[in-house]
Amino acid sequence: MRSFTSWSAAPPHGPAAPQISYWMQTAGDLAPREPLDRSVDVDVAILGAGYTGLWTALRLLERQPSLRVAICEAHVAGFGASGRNGGWCVPSLGVTPRELARRTSADTARRTVEALRRAVDDVGAVCRQQGVDSEFRKTGVLRIARGPHELPALRAGWRALEDLRLSEGCALLDAEALAERVTVHGGAGAIFDPHAATVHPGKLVRGLARLVEAAGGVVYERTPVTFVRPRSANARPALCTAAGDVRADTVVLAGEAYLSQLPGMRRAVLPLYSLIVLTEPLSDEQWAQIGWAGGESLSSQRLTVDYLTRTADGRILFGGRGAPYHFGSRITDAYDRHEPTHARLRRSLREWFPALDGVGFTHAWGGPLGLPRDWMPVVRLDPAAGVAAAYGYTGQGVAAAALAGQALADLITGAASALTQLPMVNHRPRRWEPEPLRWLAARYLQLALARVDTRAERTGAAPTGRTLAERLMRH
Repeated sequence: MRSFTSWSAAPPHGPAAPQISYWMQTAGDLAPREPLDRSVDVDVAILGAGYTGLWTALRLLERQPSLRVAICEAHVAGFGASGRNGGWCVPSLGVTPRELARRTSADTARRTVEALRRAVDDVGAVCRQQGVDSEFRKTGVLRIARGPHELPALRAGWRALEDLRLSEGCALLDAEALAERVTVHGGAGAIFDPHAATVHPGKLVRGLARLVEAAGGVVYERTPVTFVRPRSANARPALCTAAGDVRADTVVLAGEAYLSQLPGMRRAVLPLYSLIVLTEPLSDEQWAQIGWAGGESLSSQRLTVDYLTRTADGRILFGGRGAPYHFGSRITDAYDRHEPTHARLRRSLREWFPALDGVGFTHAWGGPLGLPRDWMPVVRLDPAAGVAAAYGYTGQGVAAAALAGQALADLITGAASALTQLPMVNHRPRRWEPEPLRWLAARYLQLALARVDTRAERTGAAPTGRTLAERLMRH
């Protein structure tokens, strides 16, 4: 883990927490916790009070209540992706089951998906048992083919589920069966996967922070880490801040896309922006026109990604990629909003549901997700340096972060566990190219994949999979 021996980060300077997203606006009390004001000694020090850091702390404290665990958060718990995402809690990684089987084995891919499915259930169980009102609803996900050009990808996904013996409980739907669930313009079929849920991300992350505190952990908000010190012959590992050091036996880096801002980590993970728009609450008449009574999460087979959520208060969330990658992996608050992309998302929602042509939108936000070079998340521990890390969920981190927290707790405590045998554990992906190659490659892929989608929609012919962009982005 030599790349973690010297890096620093400036605190986010931007909007107050309620302005980050609709989820944070409706998450309850956001009064900041007290910052660190002096050096302290603990057993485990964690950078980042998002899902990964909080789940890691909670699982450690469940196993060893006497542990001293402290979390340093530059802003407030949930400031990053954990408070901004689309509300999906799905058993997925950036790497598809089919690609994971190709890279490893069918058995490894199956065990990984099964572990992620259990992680989805674990999120719901903790919320239910600990009284966290995260609006967890296990409604499943519909992965839809919008038009005949998306049917080949849909069928390939179904074959992979069958080949890996993961299709139990799932269903391959034709256009008529899909229409019985939701009326989507161009809906030609879908895969229904019941092993998925939706959550209120803000309530979940804020609830986890309270659980960590109730278990004896400490969360220091408004405490940006400026340096990470690994173990040396005469010093413990530490998270160093302007107010003092948090010295520990193990430090955990759980900063997701924001890790890219740190010297030594710049090429470890690529920050790509995912943006979201949210409608006003729909009327009963509008819901009757489109159906969607089951509340499933929705997505299509587009290479450039779209995702839809029906919120508990009767709104539709529509999210997608498309906002440009910024040179040098820069992250600033200004990039959270990109009007051309937000406008396209509004148009796309109306294309999905023509009956909602006049619907109003109340919110728009965004934020960076962390993309590893090979799409595989990283969960690892360097015992010699005393530094652990988990990151790189590619926008699918709600359940994966819960799984990563369990795996990190196993690694840190030395517990024998099947989780530590999963392919993302102690994985070392290839680093991203240096600039300007990184910028050139990222922008080329963003634009080229958009062109592939546009051409498929215009011609009705499925993507061939043979373009350079498709081959480079195979996952």
